Amino acid sequence: MPGMRSGLQTNNPVILAAFRSLLEHQAIVVAVLAALLALGWNVLRAVQLRNQTDGKNRSAPAVSPEPGARRLLRVSFGLIWIFDGLLQAQSSMPLGMTTQVIQPSAAASPSWVQHLVNAGATIWSNHPITASASAVWIQVGLGIWLLVAPRGLWSRLGGLSSAGWGIVVWVFGESFGGIFAPGLSWPFGAPGAVLLYSLAGILVALPERAWSNPRLGRAILAVTGAFFIAMAVLQAWPGRGFWQGQLHGGSRSGTLITMIRQMAQTPQPRSLSLWVSSFASFDAAHGWAVNLFLVASLAVLGVAFLSGRVRVVRAAALAGTVLCLADWVVIEDFGFLGGVGTDPNSMIPMALIFIAGYIALAHVAPAEVPMSVVVPGATISFRERLISRPAYTFRVLAALCAVAVTFIGAAPMAVASTDPNADPIVSQATDGTPDAVNYPTPPFNLVDQRGQFVSLRSLRGKAVALTFLDPVCVSDCPIIAQEFHATDEMLGSARRRVELVAVVANPVYRSTFYLAAFDRQEGLGHLSNWDFLTGSRSQLQSIWNSFSVLVSYSPAGAMIAHSDIAYVIGPRGRVRYFIDADPGPGTQVSQSSFAVVLTSAIRSVLSR
Repeated sequence: MPGMRSGLQTNNPVILAAFRSLLEHQAIVVAVLAALLALGWNVLRAVQLRNQTDGKNRSAPAVSPEPGARRLLRVSFGLIWIFDGLLQAQSSMPLGMTTQVIQPSAAASPSWVQHLVNAGATIWSNHPITASASAVWIQVGLGIWLLVAPRGLWSRLGGLSSAGWGIVVWVFGESFGGIFAPGLSWPFGAPGAVLLYSLAGILVALPERAWSNPRLGRAILAVTGAFFIAMAVLQAWPGRGFWQGQLHGGSRSGTLITMIRQMAQTPQPRSLSLWVSSFASFDAAHGWAVNLFLVASLAVLGVAFLSGRVRVVRAAALAGTVLCLADWVVIEDFGFLGGVGTDPNSMIPMALIFIAGYIALAHVAPAEVPMSVVVPGATISFRERLISRPAYTFRVLAALCAVAVTFIGAAPMAVASTDPNADPIVSQATDGTPDAVNYPTPPFNLVDQRGQFVSLRSLRGKAVALTFLDPVCVSDCPIIAQEFHATDEMLGSARRRVELVAVVANPVYRSTFYLAAFDRQEGLGHLSNWDFLTGSRSQLQSIWNSFSVLVSYSPAGAMIAHSDIAYVIGPRGRVRYFIDADPGPGTQVSQSSFAVVLTSAIRSVLSR
């Protein structure tokens, strides 16, 4: 999946420092919002107390309690969203999310899924700091929103928002939960944890009258039952490797054991790793029996949930919860360990869904009394509720604060998604920031790829981006050339005031023939502001020395090595920036990031 890796280690200090700094600055904004919430609450509370003193308070509306099943989903998934947001703040997230989470999850899916996921993952790779910080605040904000808004429009909007974001994460972060991959299986987390978050959000967004009869609970349980039966069929399907503990006489592990042993290698406390490893050993010895138990359990639970009978469903909900917890511990290995875990995986959300279905079936809430109805029959407006009911006032203000927290994450993410170029922080993490300098440019008078003389004096009045390339190089030089090409595109109309110049860094293969061939190979021949310069050995050696370029070569040019550096020269002929041009990993992300850095430096000298 090209373009998804920057080639940097997840603990790169530059990236980590930038990530922590952004989180700290955004946390200050969140603290300010909390202070404004407290101020608004105090002001409105003072008004409420004054109205009580003046006897102007109207009777509070009679409102039925929130249905228990809905409250369970709202509160539990609100807490899970907050937990997920905090997991996104792990230091490995900026650089590890795409390489250790998104890319592996998409690897087994069809190519169209990989292409779709890559489109979203590239946004994260290009903007790792913004994307990772945005995910923190979007998910924390959604969680707070669900917790503080128990009723009415604000609560339903919170459910819809969490469902929408959950679908985005399910598609791009979980590759559709792996449902298009050949290894789809219930013990491995199908259909994906975040799809269950979205389902819970949709249920919270339903009108409360939907919870006033057992039909909704029966529907939830019917869908759950059908899903469990389908998973039992997949688990029992021959040839998928679940019936065997060890394959081919012990030379290869079955599907379930392979997955469990991979989870056991996750960085975690040794006691947890031992639990998982012990179950893997047990499955290796009794694979057929373990799979038979799973198939039978899923089928029985599915039939029980489909029955819709309260007593049967109660027993199934209890047994299903125990089974989910066991799978969560010994197969999914909790899901959030290892430094790149983004959620507690699917078992806990799945159990909450069918428990809520049971509660909705067995404990039907009375019909809601509309909030506009006030005993004994008078109506009360939104403004009157706001100044007469302390709890309602606090919930409205807290919901507004939660929406603002979500916006703190969503707005930068939306802006970043429109920028196809990688952030300069990626290049700076590899090569450092450009060094600002100010000294006269050493003069030169060389021949370009077209055989025309080019001197420093002839370029006066233009900004010059200067580097050194070997025309027969097949590693770094083509990458640097493409970075200069991308810089030309980023400059737009400003390219008329810029000259892109490369000087040969090979004492043997230095004729214009090799220069022209290099230009054709890299697609540079059509650029009117591109000059690839050469000269005699003595001329080149003089320029290499003047610009601190080290060129080492063996006899007959069998091996050439040279410094990867770039200079930005101002229109008045003075060197203004020195840039380490080592392409490092040479990925699409790092190339784009370096081009952004070089473009920024050129624009800086043009503006002076």
